[in-house]
Amino acid sequence: MSYELRGDYNAAVSHFPNHGLRPLIGLTGNFGDKGCELAEAYSSSIEAAGGIPVVIPASANATMLLSLLDRLDGIVLTGGADINPLFTGEEPVPALGNINAHRDRGELLLTQLAFDRQIPMLGICRGIQTLACALGGSVYQDLNTCYPHSGDLLKHSQNAARHIATHYVSFDEGSVLSLLFGERLAVNSFHHQALKETGEHLRVVARSSDGVIEAVESTEGKSILGVQWHPESFIMVGDRTMMPLFKWFVDEADSYRRALEAHRDILTLDTHVDTPMLFDEGVQFYLRNKQGRVDMHRMTEGHMDAVIMAAYLRQEERTPEGLAAATEKAERLLAGIQDMVATTRGAQMVFNPKDAFRTKAMGRKGVFMGIENGYALGRDIANVERFRRMGVVYLTLCHNGDNDICDSAVRSQREWGGLSPFGRDVVREMNRVGMMVDLSHASEDTFYDAIECSSMPVVCSHSSSRACCDHPRNLTDDQLRALAEADGVAQATFYPGFLRADGEATIDDAVRHIMHMIDVAGIDHVGIGSDFDGDGGVPGLDSEAEMLNLTRRLMAEGLNVGQLRKLWGGNFLHVMSRVQYCGLKIDN
Repeated sequence: MSYELRGDYNAAVSHFPNHGLRPLIGLTGNFGDKGCELAEAYSSSIEAAGGIPVVIPASANATMLLSLLDRLDGIVLTGGADINPLFTGEEPVPALGNINAHRDRGELLLTQLAFDRQIPMLGICRGIQTLACALGGSVYQDLNTCYPHSGDLLKHSQNAARHIATHYVSFDEGSVLSLLFGERLAVNSFHHQALKETGEHLRVVARSSDGVIEAVESTEGKSILGVQWHPESFIMVGDRTMMPLFKWFVDEADSYRRALEAHRDILTLDTHVDTPMLFDEGVQFYLRNKQGRVDMHRMTEGHMDAVIMAAYLRQEERTPEGLAAATEKAERLLAGIQDMVATTRGAQMVFNPKDAFRTKAMGRKGVFMGIENGYALGRDIANVERFRRMGVVYLTLCHNGDNDICDSAVRSQREWGGLSPFGRDVVREMNRVGMMVDLSHASEDTFYDAIECSSMPVVCSHSSSRACCDHPRNLTDDQLRALAEADGVAQATFYPGFLRADGEATIDDAVRHIMHMIDVAGIDHVGIGSDFDGDGGVPGLDSEAEMLNLTRRLMAEGLNVGQLRKLWGGNFLHVMSRVQYCGLKIDN
């Protein structure tokens, strides 16, 4: 080994074994005379910001791209030729420049797949246009001939060197770029195309003085940012003006990497989804259904391990006929859940915590069953054991409206003043057979009666904080404390009206509720029950695919992996284990 190389080797070894993990950033390759190539400035900027750059060659091989995305922590969509207008349903204008349909096809697919997986993305010049076109937007094929205000255009394709700034862009207040750079920034400019429409997932956050869109970011609070200039060019002459942008992006990628590691290490359980409500609409668990929020694709994208699917029953007439119909419907929905799972490769029915952990270890997705509304029991106490033997892990005592078991939190006539005499028998029977008592939807009187009556800890499978949003479906701080004292658990839910009084909730509100519930009840007594497919879901947290966003936000709040393990199912499974251990020994 030469002296020069020996020095490089010794310098590298001196960092081992404490070199630390860095996020892996994929940079889409451009096309040159020899095929795939990339300007050094891109990789240098990522490296200087603390990331590890790797080049992604153009490919529309979906299997390869999916495998690649499993390994990447962030993606930079780089500059290059014009996008083929056929991909956005347009015909070419005379001023359209060179295109490469092969690169377009691969990058548009890559962007869509990365978006589904919540992978941070930074689009640069052509890259901002790729972002928009992949996510429902469009571009002006040529500013000089297509832009409505072309007479007022600045010079957007400069002749000056690449590291020279030639015009200003102004940033919207509160945008990521305004936090990084202030109100405006001098930038370089090498483009004749620009965004026309952003699509629903992006919003404009910067323009030049002639109104041309210069930057976009996510409307849902995701780690997505696109800029029309070339920020990477400045680092090549030692100018670090643009480094805050690359540092932000690499930090976002590192946040994604750490959340992904946490999900791989822990069992993640969503304790309440209403997918059976969509059975009549033809929803299939093995498809990425447009009308649903829970399926194998979204669970895989969000790195979720298990869900509890509830057989939901609307509260209707309590006549003998109505009660019999409710019991029959519950049976039909439970059978439908099992049939759905049986026909889905990679999914498996689970009935206890050991099943769930075993299923995760096999790389499969677990599905528990619950019943939402004790209306399903009719007035027959024997149905408790019968449903337990079918695999039901919890029964929500009521829904909206009173039933023969108890009073509800809403649409209640306060018929029983809490639990009915039959309801007390139901709670005791649930304890006997090892079925969890779920008090979501229950009135406060029912809540306290059930805690007093039950010999086992109780749960609230999808209930948030009333202190954060004054809705009778939510739990007061006193209820949260009582639940904790009884070793129970409350699962924060994402129905917009339970998160904010005006219903205009986002992931920020979900985090606010969770952190408050932890402050009041303690980390051992809080979990997550989304209510997806039952009207749960908010921007940034709208399906199982986006659950990783919540983990990232909770880590930013200071929760460590051990605390996340409890929150993401550990607490709920602890109660399930205790209830099932003390109940009937049922072999499912």
